[in-house]
Amino acid sequence: MTNEVLWFLLMLVNFGGILLFYRLMGKTGLYIWTAIATIIANIQVLKTVELFGFVATLGNIVYGTTFLVTDILSENYGKKDARKAVYVGFWSLIVMTVMMQLALYFKPDQSDFAQGALETIFSIMPRIVIASLTAYWLSQLHDIWAYHLWKNKLPQLKFLWVRNNLSTMVSQFIDSFVFCFIAFWGVYELNVFWSILWTTYFFKWIVAAADTPFLYFAKYLHDKNKINELVK
Repeated sequence: MTNEVLWFLLMLVNFGGILLFYRLMGKTGLYIWTAIATIIANIQVLKTVELFGFVATLGNIVYGTTFLVTDILSENYGKKDARKAVYVGFWSLIVMTVMMQLALYFKPDQSDFAQGALETIFSIMPRIVIASLTAYWLSQLHDIWAYHLWKNKLPQLKFLWVRNNLSTMVSQFIDSFVFCFIAFWGVYELNVFWSILWTTYFFKWIVAAADTPFLYFAKYLHDKNKINELVK
């Protein structure tokens, strides 16, 4: 199975996972998904792959789904609930980083086989986390602000797909630009660095466009009272 096929399969799994979490657990499910996605994305982003002839980081799909989460919350519940998801993702990443850095300081037993692999993944995590937290905070808050701008102050842009894509695609650019410069500047050769930056944004752009039908379906579930809210 090619990387391209796996990439589209991973995208469908992520979108389907969000709808499942939302259907079964309501807003709580979306907050849980945000925590999962921010942690997984910051591990997957360490892996570079070739997609459609370009070098890209792997975590762009699962990270991109956090924008779908905030758009669902913005559309169905409002700005305040959408911002809660940003806080959940922000603090989940901080806690994961602290926990894993402490874990690395434990002296492994002679029977241990995982320490080297854990060091390879998590020893550079602080730089990745600083990049991710900065990019995440700026881009997500912009996404929420822009979504409500298109929805409330520019009624001529009344279509759901318009505000979803306009807010997310600009926010994705902010995210990609800030993250790549903090995380990868000086790590890769310039040609690889620029390839990662632009292809990362391009693939996030595809994810943003592809999530639109799932946003419509999430709105349908909400409007038809088909959501099992764990917290009323």
